[in-house]
Amino acid sequence: MLIQFRKLTTSDHPLQFHQTVDVSRAVKGRKDIASVQPLEVELMAKPSVAGSVEVRGRLHGGLELKCSRCLKPVSEHLDIPFHEVFQPVEDPEAVQADDDDTIYVTGESVDLTPYVEEAFLLHLPLAPVCSEDCKGLCPSCGKDLNEGSCNCDTEVIDPRLAGLKDFFK
Repeated sequence: MLIQFRKLTTSDHPLQFHQTVDVSRAVKGRKDIASVQPLEVELMAKPSVAGSVEVRGRLHGGLELKCSRCLKPVSEHLDIPFHEVFQPVEDPEAVQADDDDTIYVTGESVDLTPYVEEAFLLHLPLAPVCSEDCKGLCPSCGKDLNEGSCNCDTEVIDPRLAGLKDFFK
């Protein structure tokens, strides 16, 4: 997905993008994500009078994560808003940014794929759960506590008083 600034500024109509983007490379190596579907990207690039290009739209996709408590699969559907403003300049390092929302780029075009991947990664659930009342796994034996309790000793003893535990025996 390339935006070519010269073509966009001479056009009367905004550019529209309806594509799919494979984001599996962006999540490669993550053990909490079992599978990811390609993102459906619907974006519109519109030039401004100042020479910048505003890109708005939505990203839709699905993925299968592992529950952060019990490790069962959890399906999630993501509906991500996308908004970026690109300003072509000769030297992005020399520009003192008054507006933190503008991305300064060099060249005749900009590839939107890294920005789409970044928006996807920023909207991933932090700690997905299969249900709000998920009990998780026993920290001692690893049994799924949603299926029943285990026989592990769950008594919590303050480590400062642990020496007194055997005192009364």
